[in-house]
Amino acid sequence: MASTLQHRDSRRQFAELFDWAEGLPSLFTVPAAMRGVRIEEFTDEGKYVVRAELPGMDPDKDVKVEVANGMLTISATRQQEEHDGARSEFHYGALTRRVLLPDGADEKAVVAKYTAGILEVTVPISAKAAEARTITIEHTD
Repeated sequence: MASTLQHRDSRRQFAELFDWAEGLPSLFTVPAAMRGVRIEEFTDEGKYVVRAELPGMDPDKDVKVEVANGMLTISATRQQEEHDGARSEFHYGALTRRVLLPDGADEKAVVAKYTAGILEVTVPISAKAAEARTITIEHTD
């Protein structure tokens, strides 16, 4: 499992190279909460846990959690309207965050809960993770 975590850490470091761009001014002003899904991930007592900041979201309408092919995908859609007398403004954004599940993750036993603006997804990890094996190469002429 250590090699999976190292691989995930190097992918994360590469992605973080571009985090600086989030602070640059843009042609369109987008509220910070709509730019991306901030997460924390860790393992705890045989479970892989991902927590995502999704304040002000309705988990029944706005948030979707999917697991497939060793990937966890958290998607959210935010629609916000502001009315100020004769003026109104709206913001719309779609957020998606994908994370690689660790070896041994039980994709059929994923549980998600939403409390006080935090989505927590828990994935049990089997103690018996898949081990690397050598594959015999069949030779044909």
